[in-house]
Amino acid sequence: MERQMDTTFWPDSTLFWRDKRVIVTGGAGFLGSVIVRKLRARGAAEVIVPRKAQYDLTQIDAIRQLLEDTTAPNPVDMVIHLAAQVGGIGANRARPAEFFYNNLMMSVPLLHESWQWGVNKFVALGTICAYPKFAPIPFKEESLWDDYPEETNAPYGLAKKMMLVQSQTYREQYGYNSIFLLPVNLYGPDDNFDPQSSHVIPALIRKCIEAQQRGESKIEVWGDGSATREFLYVDDAAEGVLLAAERYNQSEPVNLGSSFEISIKELTDTIVRQTGFAGEIQWDASKPNGQPRRKLDVTRARRYFGFMAQTPFEEGLQRTIDWYREQVATRSNQPAVV
Repeated sequence: MERQMDTTFWPDSTLFWRDKRVIVTGGAGFLGSVIVRKLRARGAAEVIVPRKAQYDLTQIDAIRQLLEDTTAPNPVDMVIHLAAQVGGIGANRARPAEFFYNNLMMSVPLLHESWQWGVNKFVALGTICAYPKFAPIPFKEESLWDDYPEETNAPYGLAKKMMLVQSQTYREQYGYNSIFLLPVNLYGPDDNFDPQSSHVIPALIRKCIEAQQRGESKIEVWGDGSATREFLYVDDAAEGVLLAAERYNQSEPVNLGSSFEISIKELTDTIVRQTGFAGEIQWDASKPNGQPRRKLDVTRARRYFGFMAQTPFEEGLQRTIDWYREQVATRSNQPAVV
């Protein structure tokens, strides 16, 4: 039975953030840019976004330099750690060692050094890929250690999962306030649409729109369409992270999701309909499906810090499609395909 937790909810977020100095790693990225915008809107005293050109977080000396540069003369109150090397099934299969090493090395030393430098709170973002391949549906946090993750993204998932172990042990031994969140697949405007590294939603949107532009009669989709996924709109995800940063102070892992499950086939059909692509969908069953099913139990997020996703899936999807069309039209200096 899920235990109850005493949690103080700030009546006004601006009261919590108004004197806070916050480092947001990955703050120029997809989720990070939304979190940075929301932090500034909440009145954070200073939001620091380290860039890779100056601070390569896979190098411990760069982590120490970042903290040295930002903790004087005033301390940093919080690190929100979003930086990661991510990609779809293809990218994970092609570079598993790179995904393991880089994600481990930009996470574990950063949490350790944040504790060493006296940062008050560390917010760690894990990944849904940390769950066992055949975890019971819906995924509950207590199932995290039941079995091995799905093979194509296990190196990435396990590297991120080590922050959970670290968070719990540092709290136990040092009393350090770190939390660990497990966001489901994100989507929304400004997502990564690079075909070499994008996830399924931006990849499908790009395929449909490019096929329309070129007058092509079919698109190819990996797998057989039977796998299911859950998606969380990026603005909702950012709100969940910030509510946890404000209100949650334990090291039990917490899922962030929408609790809406959809098959890849249904997702593809929806994107085809919303983009207006009229051609054929060709399924390549020789390519992997990835994890068979994904759907989260989001009880803890609601109970511990009052988070519930707000954006209906098709509404968020249409915003994403519209944004990408605008980018394509801007780049080509031509009217968007309607």
